[in-house]
Amino acid sequence: MPEYKKELTIVQEKRGGKFIKEHVAFGSVLLVVVMVAALLVGCLPSSPQVKAQNLMEGIEPSPVSGQPVDEQLTKTMADFTVQLFQRARSESENSLVSPLSVLLALAMTANGAAEETLVQMEQVLGGTLSIDQLNEYLYSYVKGLPVEKKAKLVMANSIWFREDESRLVVEKEFLQKNADYYGAEIYKAPFTEATLADINNWVELKTEGMIERILEEIDDDAVVYLLNAIVFDAEWKKVYEKNSIYRHEFRDKDGKTIETDFMRAEETLYLDDGKAVGFVKPYYGDHYSFVALLPNEEIGLEEYIGGLTGEQLWQTIAEAQEIPVETSLPKFTCAYEIQLNDLLKDMGMTAAFAPGEANFTRLGQSSRGNIFIGEVLHKTFIEVDEAGTRAAAVTKVELKDESAPMEIKTVVLDRPFLYAIVDNGTGVPLFIGSLLTVADN
Repeated sequence: MPEYKKELTIVQEKRGGKFIKEHVAFGSVLLVVVMVAALLVGCLPSSPQVKAQNLMEGIEPSPVSGQPVDEQLTKTMADFTVQLFQRARSESENSLVSPLSVLLALAMTANGAAEETLVQMEQVLGGTLSIDQLNEYLYSYVKGLPVEKKAKLVMANSIWFREDESRLVVEKEFLQKNADYYGAEIYKAPFTEATLADINNWVELKTEGMIERILEEIDDDAVVYLLNAIVFDAEWKKVYEKNSIYRHEFRDKDGKTIETDFMRAEETLYLDDGKAVGFVKPYYGDHYSFVALLPNEEIGLEEYIGGLTGEQLWQTIAEAQEIPVETSLPKFTCAYEIQLNDLLKDMGMTAAFAPGEANFTRLGQSSRGNIFIGEVLHKTFIEVDEAGTRAAAVTKVELKDESAPMEIKTVVLDRPFLYAIVDNGTGVPLFIGSLLTVADN
């Protein structure tokens, strides 16, 4: 596997009794995703506010017709999921990415690409799909994701561009497409400290406080930021009871045993693809599920992930067997950070990163020179316990210019395993990760 720039930290936090009690009672699940695309040339506030004027206020996006979600889209998204994770995962630490977030942010960015830059982005993001087809598919997919009181999934997008027409001229069609297909809010701002506060407040508001800020400063060369936020909030369909928590040893990637808290439950959907076994644990309403796959001892996690394809993962989840399965899942918490530049180049998206080759003319023109992607940075967080799941992801895209029978199965996740949070309607993972070790708590 190519060596990409990675930074990972494992976070283990002890929560107060009241917090635990409330969350155990409700069995809540909170999943938050934030995607940020920054286009460049060259403590929690009590009530965060966005002071910049939203240019879309009072303006309805033009009506568009989406493309009904079909097998072509689900297989395309499954392929992107596995290819992204195979390159983004760490072989030495816990890993987690949100393929849906990366896909949405880069698809919005691709609406500003042209010629070979666009061709490569289309191939990486949509396979054989054009950006126009991908827009229509993603419009229908996001619009069709189930939302209910105990299992909600809310998304928000915004575009912020520098209020300096002598420096940057933004193409109206680029803004219109992202407003029409992605419901993007559009802000024109001076890119001062006030704008910095506005952008971070927007992120905090749209993630319901899960992520407080995405920018530490606004680069002098920054001319446009694209942001995408996703909040997933659901309860386990069957919560873990207090007496289901027990101490058990987890054998990590190095063979070291760590005693930690495990959660025991009987589930009804069993997975077995011949190389790994696992289970599906639904969230309330049966719209979303937690999926875990434990590779066979003789194969190991790295070999299993390395040989996986999108179709195989999608098929394994789709063919879940209705068999009772005794499951044991460790509580775990981790944070992950990775720069995606080389990863995306390896997938075939090279022109967008090359100062002399990138073509983002459908986005706009800079008086300082050609616009190209300088950095794509992805951050994630997840916590799994008896209360459910809390997860977050942040991605920044920075553009610069040139200047069977009723037998009982058993799955004990006490060694490295693959996991995902999936949309049951399509089997598409919203998050996918690998657990190599746990904290000694």
